[in-house]
Amino acid sequence: MLPAGLAGLEAQLWLFLVAMIRPGAAFLAAPVFGAQNIPVQVRLIVSLAVGIPAIQQVPFDLPAAGLVTVAGFMLVAGEVIAGLALGFAVQLGYSAAMMAGEVIGNAMGIGFANMVDPQSGASSTALGQFLSILGTFLFLAMNGHLALATIIVDSYHSLPPGQAWMGQGQMRDVVMFGGDMFAAGMAIALPVGFALILVQVVMAMLARSAPAMNLFSVGMPATILAGVVLLAIAAPAIGDGIATSIERGLDLARSLASAKGG
Repeated sequence: MLPAGLAGLEAQLWLFLVAMIRPGAAFLAAPVFGAQNIPVQVRLIVSLAVGIPAIQQVPFDLPAAGLVTVAGFMLVAGEVIAGLALGFAVQLGYSAAMMAGEVIGNAMGIGFANMVDPQSGASSTALGQFLSILGTFLFLAMNGHLALATIIVDSYHSLPPGQAWMGQGQMRDVVMFGGDMFAAGMAIALPVGFALILVQVVMAMLARSAPAMNLFSVGMPATILAGVVLLAIAAPAIGDGIATSIERGLDLARSLASAKGG
């Protein structure tokens, strides 16, 4: 028999576990928090620090038969889906930076220069990695990590544990937002990418007019130099575009947290 002071310890530990599920799932899918170089222990501590105050705001009781039941599994599944949706919405806004970097890097002819993305562990172009780091700095500078934590806490009011099921309209909003962010990435890369295409057209015309010229020894350095100069000129516009995409991702997460869907 447990001592009187520890009689409710098991129920309290189960409550802590449930409180960590939604923030943990959101941080797993969100940028910065979901990076592979973030220790699991840090994610668990942050998830617990966000989840405990959040779950205390709403009336909640564990299933009478425990979590290892149909009701318990449904509760956990709803929490996981809600958390992943919130974090993934922000990740979609953040991914516009990576998309723009991939397009610009291929247009500059340095698409073969690959690096490992610390966010996902996948291989990406060096320029895509540069814009991804820029997106991380902008995300932190605009307090996106604090905004995400606030969104998770607020979501418990409209999506209390046990009722945190995303509707069809909300899922459709996430899917359509992914297409919007694909277009946003292309729009961010358009000024530099289009100018680089013009540079390559000029190089092609020179190659046709002077067949003896070694196009690879002249065209690639010219394209890379033009790309660096154009990136320096377009840096403010690129930064504004990435910041706008991240803010749109946070807005979508707020919409999902408030249980409003298209």
